[in-house]
Amino acid sequence: MSAAALAGASALIVLVLWLAHTGERWVWIIDNANLALHEAGHPLAGLVSERLAVYGGTLAQLAFPLAATASFWVRRHPASFALCVVWTGENLFNIATYMADARTMRLPLVGGLDPALAHDWNEIFFRWGLLRWDTAIAFLVRMLAWAGILGGWGWLAWRWSQDRAAQG
Repeated sequence: MSAAALAGASALIVLVLWLAHTGERWVWIIDNANLALHEAGHPLAGLVSERLAVYGGTLAQLAFPLAATASFWVRRHPASFALCVVWTGENLFNIATYMADARTMRLPLVGGLDPALAHDWNEIFFRWGLLRWDTAIAFLVRMLAWAGILGGWGWLAWRWSQDRAAQG
């Protein structure tokens, strides 16, 4: 892997982290894709069972970046792999935000849906008896996101140093 690939990937990772933690906390191109995948997941899971539809959003939202991550790992594209790890982690930031909103249901939902009728994580946590733990679970998911992003970035830097050492 070249120094340019490391520098470019690092710059993109810093930009994503900055956008994910300033202003509206929305990384426009990534989060619009994540939202589309999330919304598409509900009816797809609903094809299997109406009861599973509530899980489909988050599952689809994570399935695509994880599939891309695995694909780049298999094809040995380290910078693309690391960027997909970051995509997955950034996705987890949004999932954690949605989880933390489960009791208060203050986040606006797509299409102006009534949160009392359509808040995924309120329904999921309620079903599992975990509603009172929404913010604690969200915190753990946020920490997982940070660990993944920093781990992916660290792995990329390590990989670059290994490639450099192998070249002599």
